[in-house]
Amino acid sequence: MDFSLTEEQQMFRDLFAEFAAKEVAPQAAALDAEERPPLAALQKAAQQGFLGAPLPEAYGGAGLDMLGYTLLLEALGRACLSTAFTVHTHTGLAALTVLRHGTEEQKERYLPALAAGERTGAFALTEPEAGSDFGNLRTRARREGDSYVLDGTKTWVANGEIAGLFVIFACTEGGVTPFLIEREANGLTVGRRERTLGLRGLALNPLYLEGCRVLVESRLGAEGEGLAIARAAQDRGRLSVAAMSLGAAQATLDLGITFALQRKQFGVFIAEKQAIQNYLADSSAEIAALRHLVDSVAWKADQGGDYTQDAAIAKLFGSQVALRVANRMVQVHGGAGYMKDYPIERWFRDARALDIAEGPGLLQRAVIAREMLAEKGIAVVA
Repeated sequence: MDFSLTEEQQMFRDLFAEFAAKEVAPQAAALDAEERPPLAALQKAAQQGFLGAPLPEAYGGAGLDMLGYTLLLEALGRACLSTAFTVHTHTGLAALTVLRHGTEEQKERYLPALAAGERTGAFALTEPEAGSDFGNLRTRARREGDSYVLDGTKTWVANGEIAGLFVIFACTEGGVTPFLIEREANGLTVGRRERTLGLRGLALNPLYLEGCRVLVESRLGAEGEGLAIARAAQDRGRLSVAAMSLGAAQATLDLGITFALQRKQFGVFIAEKQAIQNYLADSSAEIAALRHLVDSVAWKADQGGDYTQDAAIAKLFGSQVALRVANRMVQVHGGAGYMKDYPIERWFRDARALDIAEGPGLLQRAVIAREMLAEKGIAVVA
């Protein structure tokens, strides 16, 4: 196992970091205050070729592996979590799902457009009565000749109001099945945007399907393959959240260090206080551990094996680290950390969402335990 980056990966890492620092970070506060999606950053990312980073060159991508892709998400997570989640949904959930499960016609039709930013991707799985419980989906797709007609409601659809292409999961006679549905489809309505505590630059909307008719060619995979497709996307999503958590944790630690070197109490900088140094040291140690974990899971994903348990561990630990570090750095700021005049307040709100996104910590523990017990020949449902 060699986690040293290749020259190409180092080049992309530097490009991602420069882009995030120049184009994403300066807009983060305004996106949060105005509850505005990062449309300008998305277009600039598309121009740089970043939206298609893990897609093959034949479809307008850069052909990066998962380790290279996590470098992008880490850089974006270090600059603005709302932007990172927007890109993750577009690229990691929508585009990569089309790449890995779509027909050649579907790939040629949608992947170049997604890579170029001509269409933004969204992933619609969650419903009012079915969050982590895929078996309780209520959205239905009935076959009528050469078409399917979809009826149902989706919730918490990231990129909902800006998406041009939706990956929508519905129940057919053969089981759960995803469909590729364009925004212009009749019977598809995007609802009012949800207002959230953090990630205020991420568009989250309900989606309503009322007699939404699409051709059979819109189906992704065969009927009944939806659960396997969704779980594969979940594994990518959990690794992606871990990478974003790594970036966010480093960003908040940087803010804490900067403040500690500027703030004086009792005649000395607070960075000289042992209590503050403990906060900084504990955070640095956890970030180092998370970095190795993300790298190792990405490496395993690139080997093509099963990494479900590894992704759940990375997501669980990563979201915990990001929130713990943000909480410590609020404490380093003292009263200033509770004021909107300082960016640590926004980071703290955003970091709270990392545990919820792609399944909360309790679910990750259930997945980890299920996989552990399966190795012992014990089958449990999680």
